[in-house]
Amino acid sequence: MERLLDFSKEFDVNLLQQVLMALNTGNPQERAQANNVLTSLKENIEAWRVVGNILDNTQDASTKFFALQILEDTIKYRWLALPKDQREGIRNYTVKKIIDYSKDESTLSSEKLFVRKLNLILVHILKQEWPHNWPNFIPEIVNSSRSGEVICENNMHILKLLSEEVFDFSKEEMTTDKVRTMKQQLNSEFKQIFELCQQVLNQSQRPSLISITLQTLLRFLSWIPLGYIFETPLVNQLLTKFLPTRPFRNDTLACLTEIGSLSQANYNHVFQNIFTTLIRNLMQTLPPETNIAAAYETAQEYDCLYIQGLSLFFSGFFSAHLELLEKVENHKDTLSAMMYLVNISMVDDKEIFKICLEYWNKFASDLYRTECAPRGMGGSNVLNLGMSFANSNSPRKTLYSNVLSKVRNVMISRMAKPEEVLVVEGDDGTIVRETTKDTDAIAQYKTMRETLVYLTHLDYEDTENIMLTKLALQCDDKSNEFSWNNLNTLCWAIGSISGAMNEDDEKRFLVTVIKDLLSLCEMKRGKDNKAVVASNIMYVVGQYPRFLRAHWKFLKTVVTKLFEFMHELHPGVQDMAFDTFLQ
Repeated sequence: MERLLDFSKEFDVNLLQQVLMALNTGNPQERAQANNVLTSLKENIEAWRVVGNILDNTQDASTKFFALQILEDTIKYRWLALPKDQREGIRNYTVKKIIDYSKDESTLSSEKLFVRKLNLILVHILKQEWPHNWPNFIPEIVNSSRSGEVICENNMHILKLLSEEVFDFSKEEMTTDKVRTMKQQLNSEFKQIFELCQQVLNQSQRPSLISITLQTLLRFLSWIPLGYIFETPLVNQLLTKFLPTRPFRNDTLACLTEIGSLSQANYNHVFQNIFTTLIRNLMQTLPPETNIAAAYETAQEYDCLYIQGLSLFFSGFFSAHLELLEKVENHKDTLSAMMYLVNISMVDDKEIFKICLEYWNKFASDLYRTECAPRGMGGSNVLNLGMSFANSNSPRKTLYSNVLSKVRNVMISRMAKPEEVLVVEGDDGTIVRETTKDTDAIAQYKTMRETLVYLTHLDYEDTENIMLTKLALQCDDKSNEFSWNNLNTLCWAIGSISGAMNEDDEKRFLVTVIKDLLSLCEMKRGKDNKAVVASNIMYVVGQYPRFLRAHWKFLKTVVTKLFEFMHELHPGVQDMAFDTFLQ
């Protein structure tokens, strides 16, 4: 094996292949020896000289990728130590290899992973050499792209990678001055890239080329001059040609999301067109009556990504352009779009729900501050106001009343588990004591709690009606609504709005809740059922100390029940009883 480290002799590619095989399939001793030799080879400053020999004399994928790792390490860590002629030689060799492999369809397809790695290596070279030592790179790659659609497709991958490296991932690998220089160069030469993208989108019939062009454009949209977006046919092209076409729908939607998140009042007519056209298209592809949550469960991955894309589009567009959308002529489309986002919020996917929740929190907060908060308070300390300043005649509240009611329903039915709850459903479907804290769930609970409190201040009667209706269904044996999850989320939501009602409303509401929960505890049979109901009683009670202090008869009943729970053999119930009593 050590012969690989002797660069005075001709490099043995077959031996390298054998050493790599020993690393993967050999005995422990052979693996250790192979690893030592390969590590020494990669670290040798002369190793890059044998890369061409390896790539030209092997068809083994792991051997070729090992050679590219040597080349990549040389470029990233030893580039400036190389003489200028050697740097140019590596650069020219890399470009030649990429062109050779992307000349025709069959070669590019069979060597796709290898070419992707070569593309990344070229971008590493660009980060070192462009623009000062390679000023003609952009004209060269644009001109080569016009020689054929296959090579154009791969060049789009390179441009996409370059934009990502310069604008997204550059902080750790390049100096601020270097990043600024590359950004300025990209900006100054972007016209050539944009014209190439437009040519592809106007003329190409190759789906994979169109897709990568849309993906490359997406990477550019966050930094290019606005004139390329708003003063060219690009937006209209996206809306009329590519959005209605299923294979390009997701990439197009991502581009429209990026454009829609921009905020430029002088282009409001463009934003208006984007929103209206997208809603018309959406009503055809996904009719408003569709149960999106149910459809998502059986949908293909591509369609699931479309739903996620819609959540990003609507949340971003609403955040940037709600004032425009609240004009009277837009009310119908705005409410339709809001209802789409409500329905998407019910999809059982954590990432999608986080996107929706973030927007609903922002939306409810904005409505509260403009329609409910007393002057001078600015909506501060909203979680403990203990009273409502809601203006029932507010035009915005009236406009969104149905949407807000639906959002309350979403928050209540999907409320995350609070930190105080120690009883959870185990992997085997039984009720057990929680052993580790779910920090994501706790963070999500805090956001949902804040959102529901805002929504309660906006209309506490609606919040109360939704909660009491759901609780009545839990207590009704004929409804078949009872489940651990349904009861848990409902009670966590009830506990979360403590302090959001005035004292009289809270008393009336809580008397009903506690009575129903106590009767449900007596009604249910089975250790696990009783443990779930008990944990919810204790959680709700623990969240309303103001009520209990003011109503000693109820407090006496609750304390008696807590002592009963303390004698429960179920560890989670017992611990929660002690914690609640100490509160």
